[in-house]
Amino acid sequence: MTSEKFATAQFVGGMKFTAQSGSGHKLTMDTGLDDGGENAGFSPMEIPLVALLGCTGMDVVSVLRKMCQHVTAYEMSAHGVRAESHPKVFVAIEVEHVVTGPALSATAVRRAVELSATRYCSVGGMLQKTATITNKITLVDATSGERASLEPVIVGPTMTPAVTDDE
Repeated sequence: MTSEKFATAQFVGGMKFTAQSGSGHKLTMDTGLDDGGENAGFSPMEIPLVALLGCTGMDVVSVLRKMCQHVTAYEMSAHGVRAESHPKVFVAIEVEHVVTGPALSATAVRRAVELSATRYCSVGGMLQKTATITNKITLVDATSGERASLEPVIVGPTMTPAVTDDE
């Protein structure tokens, strides 16, 4: 069954718009001073990065809960590089995941990020049509503070998903 989402936007002035989701949440979009705006809200191209973080973060937390992994903190950041010519889509995105918990399984955490990147995250699924998305993962032990970097999960327009439906 298909799922539909709705949104509206209203021009406020300058380059500013107020948008509202079908679920009733609002956000302000604007552009920088150099482009005629007041820098009073998200730029339209920041929103896909924020959406990617929210989408993949919710996936990873959900999968890790199913794997009985206790996450005490989870921070993410994203950096996107856009094409030089219009429509200036993202061509590369780096997502950093820092997952903290007591005795987390490195295999489980990497697998959760992989499942999000290759199967579950709708936002990532759209963005990887034009951008290579590199998911860097750092695991932090909540007890000792020890940090470990895991093998990154990389997806994108030239990548073949490594996840099959029987997993």
